[in-house]
Amino acid sequence: MADEEKELTDEQEAAEGELERLKQEKEEFIHTLESKDAVIAELEQAVNSKDSEIAILKQSIADSEQRLVEINATLAQAIASYKGLVMQTNPEIPVELLAGDTIEVINESLQNARALVDKVRQGIEAEISKTRVPAGAPQRAPLDLSVLSPREKIQYAIGGKK
Repeated sequence: MADEEKELTDEQEAAEGELERLKQEKEEFIHTLESKDAVIAELEQAVNSKDSEIAILKQSIADSEQRLVEINATLAQAIASYKGLVMQTNPEIPVELLAGDTIEVINESLQNARALVDKVRQGIEAEISKTRVPAGAPQRAPLDLSVLSPREKIQYAIGGKK
């Protein structure tokens, strides 16, 4: 029986050792689980923080887009006003020659229109100078009777027309 008791004692010690090892493993697993739970909690907090940042950024983008729409509308009004002012200050320029949706394009079309108007004006002035008639009535000069026949001279003298 001593052998049996020794075997039982050995088995009991082995079982107790195994139990102690399993308890230690259990403690290690619990510790690992707790640390992983802490990491998960930190990650969840980080995700919530990022979600709130994303929501704030989305709102900021929406606000920026709305502001951009307002600025574009204001810009379009300003350009239309500028174009109207250019038309008022340059009445010699035909409205059809002023085009564009930006200030740069309007200025460029204004320069082109001015050049065209100047070219047309110069052409008209050149045409007018060619056909210029002196101002006032021509000077009265006596009729050159030397070129008239005797009959025409008599008619002229008595006031007849011809």
